[in-house]
Amino acid sequence: MFTFNYDAGASALSVWLVWFAVLIALFVFNEITRRFKFVGLACFVGLPVILSVLWFTVLKDKTYTDWFHIAKVYSATAGCIGFWCIRHLRGKNKKTGKEWRLSDSKAALCFPPLILAINILEAVARDIQVGIQYAGGGILADGSMYVLGGAWNFMNAAAGILNIITITGWVGICIRKVTDKDGSRDMLWPDMLWFWIIAYDLWNFTYTYNCLPGHAWYCGFALLLAPTICEFTIGKGAWLQHRAHTLALWCMFAQTFPAFIDEGKFAVASTYNETPLFIFGLLALLSNIAVFIYMIYKVVKTKRNPYKGELYTDLKAYQEIKALAE
Repeated sequence: MFTFNYDAGASALSVWLVWFAVLIALFVFNEITRRFKFVGLACFVGLPVILSVLWFTVLKDKTYTDWFHIAKVYSATAGCIGFWCIRHLRGKNKKTGKEWRLSDSKAALCFPPLILAINILEAVARDIQVGIQYAGGGILADGSMYVLGGAWNFMNAAAGILNIITITGWVGICIRKVTDKDGSRDMLWPDMLWFWIIAYDLWNFTYTYNCLPGHAWYCGFALLLAPTICEFTIGKGAWLQHRAHTLALWCMFAQTFPAFIDEGKFAVASTYNETPLFIFGLLALLSNIAVFIYMIYKVVKTKRNPYKGELYTDLKAYQEIKALAE
């Protein structure tokens, strides 16, 4: 699946160590930005402003300027800012004296599924573009890397569309209660459970392997694993928030230091073997079909509307997350 840059002096051990360093760094920075309110604000408001100036001035000849990379870094950052507001904005109505929280607004709770769907659609569009424009192989228009378009792109695009359809229960998004061990006030989404997350990870890894083959080792493998590990351990129920934080931080790093994953000693390339391309495309599609079928089964059985309410309230995994909420 992957080939290491042995010609530049890299070894399998050194590349794996760098991969683990990236994974740990993403996990740690996510912990810092989620646990400390104003550190998160500085990282997702102040830092992007400073870096944007650099990207379009002194780094304009080195950084990524294609539509997808630009859209991805700013949409991921917008997600982080929106989630921060949902978690922390509150006040008192001067006329009534009643306290209000943004997390109680149904309109505000439409933002997380919307920004998630937009990010998935961006990748679906890219998969289709690569499948059509680079069928049989070719260098991307920006000259960054070689891609090999094929049936796997269209299977994965279909998986991405199913992944959007199976986004359920956002009206139940809530805030984690403050405890001695965790004062993060994470944005919990109890209806977004492990089976949807795994289907998303398979789809997104396949997307990176299809359309960003020179980046998939880090932004597909490590970047997807970091928020998933956090979700299944100390940050249960807040996967989307973890995903947005790690994605935005990685995109800002990659925009600023593109040589790390494109030209450096520890750059990792795809083998462009059609067998794993097809297998991962098929796995992504089948896993998302399975989640879709399960969603339909639960809708029929419970008579619940997954877009107006929560669908998986009877599951133990849902109840464990809900118990963490305020």
